[in-house]
Amino acid sequence: MTLLSEVEERAPASVPGPPLTEAHVRGVLDVVLDPELDEPITDLGFVTSVTVTEAAVEVHLRLPTSFCSPSFAYLMASDSRDEVSALLARRDDPRALVVELDDHHDSPRINAGLAADAGYRGTFGDEAEDSLDELRMVFRRKAHTAAAERCLTGLLRLDPERAVGTLGEVRLGDLPEGHDREALVRRRAALGLPVDGDAVVLVDAEGRRPDDVPMALRRARSTRISIDGNAHFCRGLLATRYPGSEGDQAPRAEEAFVPLASLTTRPHPAKEQHR
Repeated sequence: MTLLSEVEERAPASVPGPPLTEAHVRGVLDVVLDPELDEPITDLGFVTSVTVTEAAVEVHLRLPTSFCSPSFAYLMASDSRDEVSALLARRDDPRALVVELDDHHDSPRINAGLAADAGYRGTFGDEAEDSLDELRMVFRRKAHTAAAERCLTGLLRLDPERAVGTLGEVRLGDLPEGHDREALVRRRAALGLPVDGDAVVLVDAEGRRPDDVPMALRRARSTRISIDGNAHFCRGLLATRYPGSEGDQAPRAEEAFVPLASLTTRPHPAKEQHR
């Protein structure tokens, strides 16, 4: 059994049956990520409201600023619509669905495109990129890099004396169970990387292992810190723009960072005594 299978076995196989509630809708929105911040829009406080009536389900979204990237905004709104639509389909629920993005400079265009199911190019016309697939892939790669760094840095916290070079040999099965490992497994699966227990953790999006483990970890930590910093900044912007919205945000765990310098001042991995 793969680690991904273990994660999926612990997850609900399907959304509970009728009656449909706001909690069911918010539950499927948990899987919609801000592509740049790699966090669920529900945790970030981007879901303004969810209304369930006998006739319709209506979801309203908000963003930290009115000028957030239109492509990012469209991705989150479109993914939200797709997830709630799939929920209704699984339940054979005939209710109408409305997903709208509020207070964005492109809200009218995005909302019209969503209502017409026009797709990204149909919504933005000549202003659109050929496809959002490459944009998704860019952020999937970054999310995978950050997830791997979190797991490996976690091992350093457990054993501060561990030689950094040995982390290049860590396998998925060596990681302690928990949120960080599950997140890494899901991000590897999204990239088509192996998710069995023998798979090496420190690889790039194509599955290649680095020649210089300490330098690879240093770069990965820079990516993760950038993502975490942007997320912290956006949370603050949202709370400033919408006073009280901080109450809708999930708390972020405080992390005891391993200093960046510690990854470059230790001996080169070729000279380390591997355990």
